[in-house]
Amino acid sequence: MGAIERNGYRFEPEYSVINQNGAVHVTRDGDFIEEIKFQFEGESPAPSQIEEIVDTYCEKNNI
Repeated sequence: MGAIERNGYRFEPEYSVINQNGAVHVTRDGDFIEEIKFQFEGESPAPSQIEEIVDTYCEKNNI
């Protein structure tokens, strides 16, 4: 899954299959804002899991 863009923010997921964890890096105008860590099961995180992380972040931060 590639980056997600919302209202000027960019959300870039990365993950490790071996460790079964990942992070979504939040940036705006190229500036790093925050790293949101998560865990998953299987070969990769489900796209719906990433979307939920982004949606929750946007709602929490009024984005």
